[in-house]
Order: sequence, then structure tokens, then C-alpha cells
Amino acid sequence: MQLTFYGAADCVTGSCFLLDTGKMRIMVDCGLFQGRKEIRQRNYGSFPFAAESIDLVLLTHAHIDHSGLIPKLVKHGFKGPVLGTECTVDLCHVLMPDSGSIQEAEVERKNRKAVRAGKPEVEPIYTMGDAYACLGQFSPVRYNQEVILGDGVRCRFRDAGHILGSALIEIWARDPEGETKIVFSGDLGSKGKPLVRDPEYVEEADYLVLESTYGDRVHQEDYTESREKLKEVIWTSYRKGGNLLIPAFAIERTQELLYDIFAFARAGELPPVNIWLDSPLASAVTNIFGDHPHCYDEEASGMLACGIDPLGLPQLNHALSVDESKALNESPGGNVIIAGSGMCDAGRIRHHLKHNLWRPEATVLFVGYQAEGTLGRMLLDGAEKVRLFGEEIVVRAEIVNVRGYSAHADQNTLREWVDAFRRPPERVFLVHGENPAQLALQQVLAEIGVEAYRPAWQETVSLEPGRRPDERVWQVFSDLRSRTAQYLKANPDPESCRRVLDKLAELKEFLVAGGGGRG
Repeated sequence: MQLTFYGAADCVTGSCFLLDTGKMRIMVDCGLFQGRKEIRQRNYGSFPFAAESIDLVLLTHAHIDHSGLIPKLVKHGFKGPVLGTECTVDLCHVLMPDSGSIQEAEVERKNRKAVRAGKPEVEPIYTMGDAYACLGQFSPVRYNQEVILGDGVRCRFRDAGHILGSALIEIWARDPEGETKIVFSGDLGSKGKPLVRDPEYVEEADYLVLESTYGDRVHQEDYTESREKLKEVIWTSYRKGGNLLIPAFAIERTQELLYDIFAFARAGELPPVNIWLDSPLASAVTNIFGDHPHCYDEEASGMLACGIDPLGLPQLNHALSVDESKALNESPGGNVIIAGSGMCDAGRIRHHLKHNLWRPEATVLFVGYQAEGTLGRMLLDGAEKVRLFGEEIVVRAEIVNVRGYSAHADQNTLREWVDAFRRPPERVFLVHGENPAQLALQQVLAEIGVEAYRPAWQETVSLEPGRRPDERVWQVFSDLRSRTAQYLKANPDPESCRRVLDKLAELKEFLVAGGGGRG
């Protein structure tokens, strides 16, 4: 059995993994690359595999960096099903056409410049028509439903707590030597959010593909602190008289913001500002959220039980047309404008930034991760000037970052999630993270006796059938592992740590080899 990392390796985006069992070729995610130009360029080239050879796609969630190349996959010959949770499938029905529209608009803009420069024109990655064409291959599955994929392979989707409908995926593949279990974490969420449930724990796996987006940091703010900071920023912006721009992802982040602003309004804590959702996509997504209340966490479910729509902010205005969006740029202030995209790389937020970044009374509030190379990252890193639509814009607006809204698990949560395995996997592959994040998480996992590997882009690894020792033998090892972790905390000397970890790895191999076979 082989696993190839066609995306989210050596970078954060473009999630795509191909599991070849020898009888089936299963793709987990097929996402769009985002960020630096050289990373984005990967979207335009040919797939490094034959699309028609893929039997099926398992989709962890609807975010474009996990789902955004599925229309291209279908366009190039993939004819199998795409399995995702019910909410994920519904979200993709609005996200895929929107993404196709963005590809067309982006290429149209590039080709206008290319014609003027005498350069050849380029084709879009896929069109809106291609996006609509792929939707017939999407099939919904329920959480915790065991799905037989065929040829000794089965899978199960479990709640990853990242966005509504997000899943971690367990795959079991049987061959003559036994059964091997591989777990793909997808994107794991933070705890304690009001709309989505906390990520579920997994007890065992032979191999784990683990996200590491925030592997090098601990969230400095919890959700409650960020909620208060959001209220403070709204009031400060109101007093300054400028517009408050909030670049937000259409899925989850926008709905969390609406949830909290509604709570401020219900408590009489919201100033007399105009709240605008300037994203037809986010408006459509918010409606889909209303169709899946069974996925809500306890807090939001409790509000629904009392007859209160947690996303039903009365003061909310929707800018659905281009003209309505443009009209907001004529307003000198007093607006809270939530618009996509979340990293400022596309969408209506770029027009609002062009008209507001140079205003000292304006505020830009970031509430999500900003990948390296994006406009959002540049602004967070203190850029004094940026280029928008061919024009250089000076940055005089106040730039604020609220960290507690992150939909990604931080280092502590990732460590706790892995440590909850009754037996650590044979091997952990770190993906979906920048190098510093992966290196930091690799060290943290080593402290609990878990060896992690950082695969390269397009690298293929062999997965041997899992070797599972007797339960009692493994309990002895688990106790020793806990004591070792305590020792490493008390003795941080690098050479000492290395020797202890080497001995622990040797002991693990010894126990696995002699502990009762596959059990």
C-alpha cells in the first residue's frame, strides 16, 4: 500500500493525498493551492497522476484549499463519486460554482494584461460550467456511518470540529496479511466554539496524516477574549467615524461573527453602526447553516430550542449586487463590512481595502489565518504600501488581529488530540503547515513518544500492515511513555532528550515485534 502527498506538503494549502491499496486508488481531498505565486502556479499545470485512474474522492470539508480542484479533476477524466458529509456536499454546491466564477474572472483580467504586453493568453483552471458539471458526482454520508468502499476497504467520517460539516476520516484497508487503519485528520478545530462541536478523538490507527497549521503556536486569546476584543474594535471604529473592514471566510468565520454581533445587539452592547455582509456566497452559506442545525454545538442548539435563530441578526444588511457593494465605498464611515476573501487574495474585500486602507480613521480586523504570500499576511506583517488593481495604496488604516476565532487547533490541542490515542500510530505524517510549525510540532510530539515525519511534495511512502501488540504489553509501554515525557520536561538538555527518545523508539519496536502480532 502506498500514500502519495500531492498537496499540503511543504505548504499549508492544496490538500491532496492519494492512497493506493493495490486494488483501489482513493484520493483524500483535492484542494486549490493558495499563497505565494509559485505555489498558486501548481493549480494550472497537469495533474501528476491520471485523473481517470482515481476510483473515488473522500472530502474532509468544503474549504477551497481542500475541495477547490475537484472540478478540474472531473474535467480531466475522473468519473467516480465524491463522498463528504451532508453539510459539506451542500456547501460545495455553492462553493464550486463561485470558485469557477473566480477562475474565469482572474483569467480574464490576466489575459487583458497579456494582450497589451503581447504575451499568450491563458486558460482558466476551470469554468463555472465545469464546476456545475462536477456536482452530480457528490454523494452525502452521515457522521459515524461506516461506508464500504469495496475490495476490502471501508471508511468512516467523524466530526473534526473545524467548520460545519468538517470531518476526520478513518480508512481501513484489508489485505491477506490483515487490516491496516489510516486516519486523515483533515483540519482539526479549536475547542469551545458556539456553533460547531469540539473535534472527536480517535483511539487507534496504524498511520496518521495530521494537520500542523498552528503547530508552532498556542492561541494567545481564547474565544471569550476574542469576542470581547471584537466588541471593543467595533466601538473604537464607531468612535473614530471610519469603516471597519473584516476580511472573513464565507464558511464558519462569517457565521461566528454574525453570531457574536447578534449577541451584542441582544444585550444592548452594539453601537448604532450599519452591519453589511458583502458576500453573496457568505449569504448563501449562512442559509445552508440554517438547514443543518443538527450539526450545531450545545449553545447554538439551546438558542434554537428557545425559538431564537442564532444567526438572525435584525440589523444585518446584505449587499448582493455589485452596485450595492460599490455604494459602500462611497460611504465615509459608520459601516461594519464583512466581505471575502478571508486572506484578501480575491473577492469584494479588495475593493473595500483600495477605498479604505489609506484612511487613518478606517480599521481592518483580521480574524483568521493569513497564509504566507497573501495580501492579508502582508498587512499583518506591517506593510506600509500595497498594490491593488495596479495601483499603489499607502496603508494608514489601523490593522488589528484577533486570534481566538481561529478554526484550527493550536499546538496544545494537537498534542492533546494525538496523546488521546490509546496506542500511538506506527507513523505520523505532518502536513498542512509551514516549516516552522511542523518542526515545532515534531518536537512536541517527540516529547510524548510519538515520531512524526514531514513528507515532501509528491513524495510517496509505503505503508506496511500495522503491527499491534497485546493490550497489556502496550499499557506498560504507555505508562513508560508518560514517565519519559515527565523526564524530558525536567531535563531539557537536547542530547539527553535524543538519547532517551532513541531508547524509547527501540523499546517500542521490541514490544511491537514480540507483543502478540497484529492482535
